[in-house]
Amino acid sequence: MKTAVAPLAHEVPPAAPDAIAAELAEIYIEKGTPAFMRTVLALFCGGFATFALLYCVQPMMPLLSDEYSINAAQSSLILSIATGMLAIGLLITGPISDRIGRKPVMVAALFAAALCTMASAMMPSWHGVLLMRALIGLSLSGLAAVAMTYLSEEIHPQHIGLAMGLYIGGNAIGGMSGRLITGVLIDFVSWHTAMLVIGGLALIAAAVFWKILPESRNFRARSLHPRSLLDGFTMHFRDAGLPLLFLEAFVLMGAFVTLFNYIGYRLLAAPYHMEQAFVGLLSVVYLSGIYSSAKIGSLADRLGRRKVLWSTIALMIVGLALTMFTPLPLVIIGMLIFTFGFFGAHSVASSWIGRRATRAKGQASSLYLFSYYAGGSIAGTVGGVFWHLGGWNGIGLFIGTLLVIALLVALKLAKLPLLPQNTSTT
Repeated sequence: MKTAVAPLAHEVPPAAPDAIAAELAEIYIEKGTPAFMRTVLALFCGGFATFALLYCVQPMMPLLSDEYSINAAQSSLILSIATGMLAIGLLITGPISDRIGRKPVMVAALFAAALCTMASAMMPSWHGVLLMRALIGLSLSGLAAVAMTYLSEEIHPQHIGLAMGLYIGGNAIGGMSGRLITGVLIDFVSWHTAMLVIGGLALIAAAVFWKILPESRNFRARSLHPRSLLDGFTMHFRDAGLPLLFLEAFVLMGAFVTLFNYIGYRLLAAPYHMEQAFVGLLSVVYLSGIYSSAKIGSLADRLGRRKVLWSTIALMIVGLALTMFTPLPLVIIGMLIFTFGFFGAHSVASSWIGRRATRAKGQASSLYLFSYYAGGSIAGTVGGVFWHLGGWNGIGLFIGTLLVIALLVALKLAKLPLLPQNTSTT
């Protein structure tokens, strides 16, 4: 004879799915609502400003090499020092946001980074410029560390892939616009003026972000006690999947930054001898990333992150292979495919963090993005050594190695068992 057992408090009776759906609608921001549109537009503006401020210096690197009599690896420091400080700042601003809230940290970060960018245009020396770039990276960590966490807390789980993809689409437009604006402007005005223009645009984006982003509804303050922080980090590294995602972020971003750091040097030299403005215009390849981040993020929601991640990395390898040929059309097509694959892979991996981490999500996002920007900083500068040793063939060997590692990691992630608390799309 079986004894009847009353359902536990967390168990859902069979007749309750409609009630649960209604409850979730009250807790989370759902697709199609005004709050959803305000959220994705605000985070789109935040992503735009972050990547525009971060990568606007990339087309200037050959010019800075001439103006300050430095080599390509030294010139790359103008980007690497910003991404390096951003990575370090992520370990600080993520936990701070766990304590004081998401929106205040993000708003302060955007305004500070925009003002430091305008100040960098007025620095009289190379070291002064690098100092301002370090402060810009440190400031931007406040948005980069928190945006993914905000979305994972506020957006309905069924739509998190789409929302994350739209946010990363803003990153792609920002990266494209920053490169495009400065890449074209420096053919007609000084790089100082170009930096002032980018800083002004970022101020406008920061103001829009501040006004329209909804306040957090699901944020719960956490202690900043060192023991609490250490427990959070330890928990994440004990997980079977999170460390692999951190490694994935490092190698993917390292590959991406390296390609765009040195493609300008290649196209300005023989046999292309392209004008700087035209090299800057090639930043339109970011349009493929804008499309892929939202499209592939939504696709991962339907088909599963396991199936989608490794295929986007394979696309990056195909794109890299095409850039190794000499004909310019093949190089440009390769850049398009490479960018498409990168933003798709980043969209999938970053949304996976929010689903995989069960507690201390701000810390989990910080660790992912620390690895992401550390990869861009370290690999972006190391790539200069391969450029000097082997030209574009050296760059291809270096990036290819990073992508093979990324593919192996993705295949390992695909074999991991599902966690009990996760859905089938994880």
